[in-house]
Amino acid sequence: MLSIPGFPIMEDVYILFQRKTGNRAGIQKIKSTQTNFYILNILAHLYLSGDSDEIMLGNFIADFVNGEEAAEYQRPIYLGILLHREIDRFTNSHLLFSQSKKKLWQRHRHYSSVIVDIFYDHFLAKNWLDYSSIELQKFADHAYSTLQGFEESLPAKAKYVLPHMISNNWLVNYAKLDGINRAMQGLARRASFQSEMAKAIEDLENHYDSFERDFTAFFPDLLSHSKTHLLNLIDTEISHQKN
Repeated sequence: MLSIPGFPIMEDVYILFQRKTGNRAGIQKIKSTQTNFYILNILAHLYLSGDSDEIMLGNFIADFVNGEEAAEYQRPIYLGILLHREIDRFTNSHLLFSQSKKKLWQRHRHYSSVIVDIFYDHFLAKNWLDYSSIELQKFADHAYSTLQGFEESLPAKAKYVLPHMISNNWLVNYAKLDGINRAMQGLARRASFQSEMAKAIEDLENHYDSFERDFTAFFPDLLSHSKTHLLNLIDTEISHQKN
């Protein structure tokens, strides 16, 4: 377990999650958001999982499971899935995220949000030590080993993605423009419709400072909201376990 400063310490509530339960009162029903792009802002999702390995796993697999499949996981993993959904909802509704999408809309249309997700992970990786006291490679190594430790719990598509993520060190390479360019090339190949995502690196380079300003103003809001939402999920679960 790797402690992330400012996030709730989970050890004192683990015992409440030890058994799988059918009691889902107070837990919002969720729908699958699976896409062909797998996890877009993967570094942000893993970072915002706090210090719980199970929450991190849930945050990682959320885009690979539908609502019914998600609810079958043990409770802390399920809460990680719910946290992932809320991170996506908050991000997509934020004015600064919308502002970033507008810079891309003319060329990329509905793929704009996909691209901004990747761009924002770049700025998180690049400026990692502004948000964490842990070196990025150390955090990445911990995330990789944590997810590998849950291999039997991974959905099939996640099992396919994880080795590529590790071998290419996605989390660290997002800090480099070349790493972002490779990510965009991969997304372009998997796009369901014609896109110009392969050229998205040009948009990042042309508006680099503007995108970075958007991210720098946005991420503290996401960080604060994610901490609060995670605590609320835990409090709700504890309350229902006690009743």
